Amino acid sequence: MKKAYKIEIRPIEKQIIKINQTIGVSRFIYNFYIAHNKEVYENEKKFVSGMDFSKWLNNEYIPNNEDKQWIKEVSSKATKQAIMNGEKAFNRFFKGESCFPKFKKKKNQDVKAYFPKNNKTDWTIERHRIKVPTLGWIRLKEFGYIQVNSIVKSGTISQKADRYYVSILVEEDVGINHKSYSEGIGVDLGLKDFATCNNGLTKKNINKTKNVKKVEKKLIREQRKLSRKYESLKLRNKNDKGEVTRQNIQKQVVMVQKLHQRLTNIRTDYINKTVNELIKQKPNFITIEDLNVKGMMKNKHLAKAVAKQKFYEFRTKLISKAKQNGIEIRIVDRFFPSSKTCSRCGAYKKDLKLSDRIYNCSCGLSINRDLNASINLANAKKYKMA
Repeated sequence: MKKAYKIEIRPIEKQIIKINQTIGVSRFIYNFYIAHNKEVYENEKKFVSGMDFSKWLNNEYIPNNEDKQWIKEVSSKATKQAIMNGEKAFNRFFKGESCFPKFKKKKNQDVKAYFPKNNKTDWTIERHRIKVPTLGWIRLKEFGYIQVNSIVKSGTISQKADRYYVSILVEEDVGINHKSYSEGIGVDLGLKDFATCNNGLTKKNINKTKNVKKVEKKLIREQRKLSRKYESLKLRNKNDKGEVTRQNIQKQVVMVQKLHQRLTNIRTDYINKTVNELIKQKPNFITIEDLNVKGMMKNKHLAKAVAKQKFYEFRTKLISKAKQNGIEIRIVDRFFPSSKTCSRCGAYKKDLKLSDRIYNCSCGLSINRDLNASINLANAKKYKMA
C-alpha cells in the first residue's frame, strides 16, 4: 500500500535559496503554460499539449530570449512537472470536473517544488534527516515519524507561512484487520455540532471554542494592520516616486500567514482526532451523507461557517483510514431526508425548519434532530460504497 507523509523540515540557508528558486520557476512555468494556451486558442482555436509546449519552450522560446535563461538554473524535471500539472488542470476542465485553470499567485504559496529521483541514494530516509535530490541531506523537525529505509516513490517540497515541508509517497506493507467489534455507525455532519453519531457520540464545533475565537480575533487585528501599511505605501510611493521599500509589509504578510496556518492546523488536528475516535470503535460500517457542499457555499449567510468545518477533508480522511482498517464506508444520497424522517415510525415531516432543533413526531417521539438524522443514516437501505 502507498502511504503519504508530510513533515516539516529545517533546511540551511543555501538549501532555502534553491527551494525558493525552484518554487518560483515552477509557478512561472505553470502560469506561462495557461497564458500561452489561452493566447493560442484565441488565435488558432487549438489546444497545446504539455509535451508540445515543453518542446517549444526549450527549443524556441528560451534560446531566443536571453532574459529568460534563469529558467534553466533549476531542474528540468521540475519545470516539466509544472507543465504536466497545468495539462492535468486543463483535462479536468475539459471533462467538466473543475473550473477553468487559474493563475497561481505568489502570496497563496500553493506551488510545490518537485525533486525527481536521479540515483539510488536519492530520497534516502534516516531517523532524523532525509536526502533530497540536488539539495542533499535536510534535517527533519520530528524524529522517527517516517520508517527508516522506506521505499520513496516521489517527493515534493512546499512552503507555508515561512516554514518548509516535505511530502513523500512511500510504499509500505500494511496489515488490514478485518475483525469488527461493534455495530454500524451513522454520522450526521452539521454546523451546530460538527458530528453526531447514532451511538450518542457528539463532537462539538471546534470553531465555537475560546481558543479558535481568540486566534480569529488576533487575525482580524493583524489584517487591519496590513491593510493600513498598504495604504501608507501608496501615499509614500506617490511622494517618493516609487522608491519606497516594503520590508515591513512583507513581515506583516508572514504574520497573517502564520495565523491562517495556525487556524488550519487546529481544525485539521480536530478532524484527525474525530476520525481516529470513530475508527477505534471498529464498527461494521460507517454511513455518511453525500453533502452538497458547493451548494451550501452559495448561501452567503452560511458560507463562512460551512468552509470552516472542512467537511470534504473529513470525508477523505475517514475513507482513507477506514480502508486501512477494513471498515466499510457507506455514502447515502444527498436527497435522502435523514432529518425530516422519524427514526421510530418512518413518518415524513415536510415543514421541519432549520431552526427546529428538536424533532417532535405524532407517534410521541421527541428527539434531537441531528441524533434522529444519524439513526436514519445508520438504518439506510439505499447507499453506495466509497
